[in-house]
Amino acid sequence: MRLGVIGLGLIAQAVHLQNLQALREKYQVTHVCDLSPTLAAQVAAEYGGPVRHSTDAADVLADPEVDAVLLLTPGTHAELTRRALEAGKHVLAEKPFAHTVAECQELHEMAAAKGLVLQVAYMKMYDPIMPRARAELANLGAIRLVRVTVLHPADRPQFDHQRFLRHGDAVVPDDAYGRRKAAEAVGDLGEPYVSIYANVLQGSVVHELSVLRALFGEQPITIAHAQAAGAKPGVKLEEPPQLQALGTFGEAQLALSWNWLPDYPDYGEEIAVFGSAGRLYLNLPGPYLRDARASLVVQTVQGGERATTEFRSDHRTGFLHELLAFHASVTEGAPVMSTAMGAAYDTAALQQIARSLR
Repeated sequence: MRLGVIGLGLIAQAVHLQNLQALREKYQVTHVCDLSPTLAAQVAAEYGGPVRHSTDAADVLADPEVDAVLLLTPGTHAELTRRALEAGKHVLAEKPFAHTVAECQELHEMAAAKGLVLQVAYMKMYDPIMPRARAELANLGAIRLVRVTVLHPADRPQFDHQRFLRHGDAVVPDDAYGRRKAAEAVGDLGEPYVSIYANVLQGSVVHELSVLRALFGEQPITIAHAQAAGAKPGVKLEEPPQLQALGTFGEAQLALSWNWLPDYPDYGEEIAVFGSAGRLYLNLPGPYLRDARASLVVQTVQGGERATTEFRSDHRTGFLHELLAFHASVTEGAPVMSTAMGAAYDTAALQQIARSLR
């Protein structure tokens, strides 16, 4: 598959380009694009082979040597996804995908009408531990509580071990579209709720919702209460909040806790499921650890004896598996797991949380 990569920032350099190198038998990167001309030229030269470079996404979308695009730009990707589909390109788009349910639905229908693959890059759904986790849920009895905990450090310590190229020659356009859609998504809530929705909920919590979908499918979600420590109407927060939400997920209780802990460098993410007959603890690694494995601990009762079983996934992370899945969908017609309609489900739940915060 001939691939165009649009956006060459941290996630491109730390993860995607390295994985594409490992998958050279399946992917040929033919065009890279970034607002920094120096960075685009350097990445093209270092990648190896005949790789074109540009500073305008339109050049990639018009390139006949590009079959599909990987969208890694900052902010939401709905507008660029629409342009790519109009140009006849298959799309793998990073999160946040879109701020509104309507955008997700429209782009899903557009891709289907054109016979193109549209996959949202929720890499945690593709982690190799997920099939085992889904299978183990059947051993827990009736699910009573789903508890989601995220411990989020400052950004820099998470990627200090990675080579990260930056140049000061990018002319960054105003993201009026993204701001307008974020405001539309949360209605008249204003700050700090618009920023919390765009940066924390769509920027991080959306991953937790995608993991719940990967485990349980699209269960009905109702948010009864949410709070963000320090949030005051009309005042934009100086740093991300401590965010808590309570509600129901299907027949189970849902407790979601997202915590900004900037002075401890390690990322933490746990999905804990408590059933009438057992317990499951799924721990997922940080995004910039290319070979870090997820772990799964399952506690059950077998013949009156307590049993604890631990599983480890292989070293190929969800990032690599999502690329393999995208390739299979484009070349073989394999079904897409992380669809735009799934993103619509996530977005509707995030909007509930934003409204409950106010």
